[in-house]
Amino acid sequence: MNADLIEAASKIVPNHSILINMISRRVRQLSLGHRPLVEVAPGLRAADIALTEIINEKLSFESTDDEKEPEPNVVKFPSTVADKKRAA
Repeated sequence: MNADLIEAASKIVPNHSILINMISRRVRQLSLGHRPLVEVAPGLRAADIALTEIINEKLSFESTDDEKEPEPNVVKFPSTVADKKRAA
């Protein structure tokens, strides 16, 4: 990956974890045959294409931190009564 592209993409997506996830998902898509969203020079690797797409704001992300997580449905198991006498 080109260091200049990483620096420029970091200005667009400041969280490095999100940036890495975006790049890896896009690289996977490109390797499966998806077309690039930007013009590509010959010999440009998939990670550099993904970074260029982020820099040109062709890829974006939405934060879900503000959303309240739904309360999980808790299912209580029926209580069991153990026999004190065991059948022989």
